[in-house]
Amino acid sequence: MEWWLVYAAVGAVVGFFAGMLGIGGGAIMVPLLVWFFEAQGLPKAHILHLAVGTAMATILFTSVASVRAHAARGAIRWDIARNITPGILAGGLVGSWIASFIPPLLFAALFTAVIYIAATNLLLNRNPRPSRAPPGFAGMSAFGFLVSAFSAFAAIGGAFMTVPFMLWCNVPMLQAIGTAAVIGFPIALSGTIGFVATGLRETGLPPYSVGFVYLPALGGIVVASMLVAPLGAAAAHRLPTVWLKRIFALLFYVMATRMLITFI
Repeated sequence: MEWWLVYAAVGAVVGFFAGMLGIGGGAIMVPLLVWFFEAQGLPKAHILHLAVGTAMATILFTSVASVRAHAARGAIRWDIARNITPGILAGGLVGSWIASFIPPLLFAALFTAVIYIAATNLLLNRNPRPSRAPPGFAGMSAFGFLVSAFSAFAAIGGAFMTVPFMLWCNVPMLQAIGTAAVIGFPIALSGTIGFVATGLRETGLPPYSVGFVYLPALGGIVVASMLVAPLGAAAAHRLPTVWLKRIFALLFYVMATRMLITFI
């Protein structure tokens, strides 16, 4: 079987949703990669960590394509991105280090719980007070640390937490999505470094792996996702906000459940 075609197909799906929702794509990629890595016969003991590490590395590229598309439409709050980045860089390293010690079933359960909470908050669609605004540098850095640490567990670009938080702070939906795409890059950078470093000490990893990053999957996903991400961004600017929230939530429910079932 030509696995690079499978990974390219995954990349096309991920790229579209990365552009449309500002997500890094981990909520989609991790369950799919777990499924395909298992079918490909990769070492079962390392499948989940390889899926998460590879997904995190792809976010480095999908976030760039998504950012370019949203920046062209003026839908990015650069002040929020600057304030949150220092905490994100620290949190990703800590989160990926902790993740390397967690058993696969517990890891999958944590991933699912975090995604369910975020999806439910979106569906409830609670409106913030009109006077609420994003916190300053210290508050955003602290929030960034928490987002990045949790994101490292699930290989998500942070949008599952940052988009609801920015909406809670009265940032418009399209600006929240565009800014989440920017925030995804430092999360992916710190997380990728962490998963590469922790994976280098492991034995029994498949050929063409750099730590917990599986390069054949990374290449196929990246090429397709970067080509498709601008189409997703264009769709985001045409869909009503309420539909974006529903798509975001339902996508997370389905993919998180699928991955959890794999490890039960």
